[in-house]
Amino acid sequence: MPEHINNELQKLCGLAADMTLTEKIRHEAVQSIANIGNHEALLVLLNLAADKNLTVKDRELAIKYARNIIKRD
Repeated sequence: MPEHINNELQKLCGLAADMTLTEKIRHEAVQSIANIGNHEALLVLLNLAADKNLTVKDRELAIKYARNIIKRD
């Protein structure tokens, strides 16, 4: 995977997990991860879904987008 995509995924994952940010920003970060749509993005989404520090709504959104990536492949 190109390094710039890996760096982007790391930054987006940080945004998605940052509870000091608004829900809207966190959800936009999750959607951006899903838009990358590769295997690494899927793993990031699954890790977010397993993060007990996130709200249930955030975790369910991560699962939804992960499911969409799986269905595409």
